[in-house]
Parts: sequence; C-alpha cells; structure tokens
Amino acid sequence: MIVKTNLNKNLHKAKTDKKDEFYTQLSDIENELKHYRKHFKDKVVYCNCDDPRVSNFFHYFSYNFKHLGLKKLITTCYKSQNINLFSQNDCEKAISLEYDGFKNGEVVPNAEDIGIHYLENDGDFRSKESIELLKQADIVVTNPPFSLFREYIGQLIENDKKFIIVGNQNAITYKEVFNYFKEDKIWLGYKNGDMEFKVPDYYEAKETRYREDEAGQKWRSMGNICWYTNLDIKKRGEDLILYKQYNETKYQNYDNYNAINIDKVKDIPLDYKGYMGVPITFLTKHNPEQFEILGLDNHTLNNGLGKGSNSINNKSIYRRIIIKNKKL
Repeated sequence: MIVKTNLNKNLHKAKTDKKDEFYTQLSDIENELKHYRKHFKDKVVYCNCDDPRVSNFFHYFSYNFKHLGLKKLITTCYKSQNINLFSQNDCEKAISLEYDGFKNGEVVPNAEDIGIHYLENDGDFRSKESIELLKQADIVVTNPPFSLFREYIGQLIENDKKFIIVGNQNAITYKEVFNYFKEDKIWLGYKNGDMEFKVPDYYEAKETRYREDEAGQKWRSMGNICWYTNLDIKKRGEDLILYKQYNETKYQNYDNYNAINIDKVKDIPLDYKGYMGVPITFLTKHNPEQFEILGLDNHTLNNGLGKGSNSINNKSIYRRIIIKNKKL
C-alpha cells in the first residue's frame, strides 16, 4: 500500500509539472542532422538534456561517431538514475557520459559499457556542473524543455555556443527569442512543421493529435515544431523566388502602421519597396541577404512603426513579422 501511495504521489506531481517529456524519434534526428555533417568534424558535441541510456541523440552521435569525425560526445540528463525513458525525476543526482570513440573493440556503442558517471547535483542545464561541461562543447544538440526555452537558448547565446535544437514554433514570438532572429544570431533549420514524439502514460490523450501504438506507447503529434540553429546551412543563401506583382487593391494596409498585409509567403510581391507584414512561417525561407527583419507585432518595431497588434479595418489578424526587401 505504501509503494502504491508513493507511486500515485509521483504521478500526481508529474502531471502538475510542466509537460516537457517529448522524446524525439531517431528518424527525425537523422533527417535533420544529415544537413550539418561538415560541421561536426573534430568537434565536441554536448547533449545536455539526454539520458544516454535512452536518448536517440546519444544513439545517433555514438553510432555515427567515426563517420562524423567527432572528437568527443558528452551527455547529461536531469535527475534520473533509472533506465526508464520517462523518469519521474525523483532522484537528486543525475548522470553523465563522455565518449571519445569505440572502446573494447565494440561495434555498437553501449552507454553502460562506455561508462555512466554520477553527477554531484541534479543535472539541470543551469547547474554549475552542466555549465562547466557546456564550456567544453563546440556544438550543443538536443531537445530542451519547451517550458524553459527562453532561458535555455539565452544560455547558449550568452556562452557563444553553436547549436541545433528542437523547439516549438511559438517560441519565435517570445521577445527575447525573436530579437535573436532579428539580430541574425539564430535561424530555422530544414525540418519545420509536424513531428511526432513519445510521451509518458500520464499525458492525457484528450486531443486528436494523440495516439497509442500496439505496444501501449503513447505518442503526441505536434504541427508547429522547428529546428533552431546558428550553424551555417545551404538554405540560408537561397533567395525566395517571388513572382507576384504589387497591386494596391489586393494588398491592404494595416490600421496602426504603414505596412501591407501578406497572408501567405508565396504572395510576397517582387516589386514592393516598403514594409510588409508576413506570417511567422516566413522564417523557414528567410535569406538575410534578401530581406531585412524589422520587427514583430506586439514588440517594439524600429523605423517608427510603433507597437501593437496588427489590424485591418479594426479587425485583428494573425501575428506578422515586418520585413523589407533589401534588393530593391
């Protein structure tokens, strides 16, 4: 009875905590990271939100260690010493692993064989131990807690680290995160849109984007997931092809500042020199040599545009990024 009571308490606590346990599929990791292979040679990669015994990020980098030419792989996780994909985070100490290549003639790396180390503290990415490991890293790759995304990405920028991380598209609208885009300190990777994650049993399947497979594993599909990075990638240098011409009857102006509204990225006119409000999805195709990002509604905008929500004829519309064509 005592065991059952403790288990119920742990589950209840987990339900009231931020729901940050979304485990990335290996296929999604492979499909994105194949575009960054040249960046990994002789580099130290740090996965600081990953239990090496269950993480697909550890799986990817350890299996491809030699192929990528890595120097070292470091992983740490938060409050977990049980080999369980969905830890209740009920242990005060966490684990870490450092891997610098195949050992003992092994063909397939195994976390337990490589050697698990116990941290002095809980493994939080903000802890002193984790920050010291971060300082050793060249590139950080992981799926950080969505609820702590502002703080997480701010730490990476502050420590001048290269990174490839998974996040919710909504994070773009955070003032701090958007400013990084505006300052060309971060951008979006290749895969943006729908991704499916493994989630714990206690996640309520009350939405249509939940499913349970034949083994009883719960999954949640999210249609607004992005890969965030500051590593140079080929797509950043590709111009967005424009073919629409500006027509003042087709493109309406906002009530609160002098910019035209554009509902779809494909409708950006090729011949308009002024300010344009475009959907947030524009960032998936942004080339900083082609367009300047001026601001986001509800944030302070430069060039005298002011601040506030977009509206046309007193009717609010979806959030817009204000841009200007640099080539006109």
